Amino acid sequence: MSADFVDSSRHNLIAVTCAAWIGKCKWRIFPCPLRSISAQMASMNDADTLARYRDSIDNIDAALVFMLAERFKITQAVGEFKAKSSLPPADPAREELQIQRLRQLARDAKLDPDFTEKFLRFIIDEVIRHHQQIRDGN
Repeated sequence: MSADFVDSSRHNLIAVTCAAWIGKCKWRIFPCPLRSISAQMASMNDADTLARYRDSIDNIDAALVFMLAERFKITQAVGEFKAKSSLPPADPAREELQIQRLRQLARDAKLDPDFTEKFLRFIIDEVIRHHQQIRDGN
């Protein structure tokens, strides 16, 4: 999978690539100067420009889905480990550290930290639900 998209906060073109081998995904994200595509964009009409942006969004959405799938494979293993080790499904101290760390990453990326926290909280709540199901044998 490969995607190009414009990061409006830095006015750069970002290339995202993913190569999947036997269920493992390696991600590379690297900035490229926007002017490298400015000539192409200048020659496109509005419909072509919009289509290119939408194609990029579609590719990014696909990358997000694959990244979440990889994350949930790992959290599944964590849930199994916690169940075997009689550890609780939730770890509030770890969750708080993660939220604070990702809020800072969001600020660094010029992304709304409140949105980021809501998104992460949704994922954490789902992981805890999975861990509870594993613990309960469901």
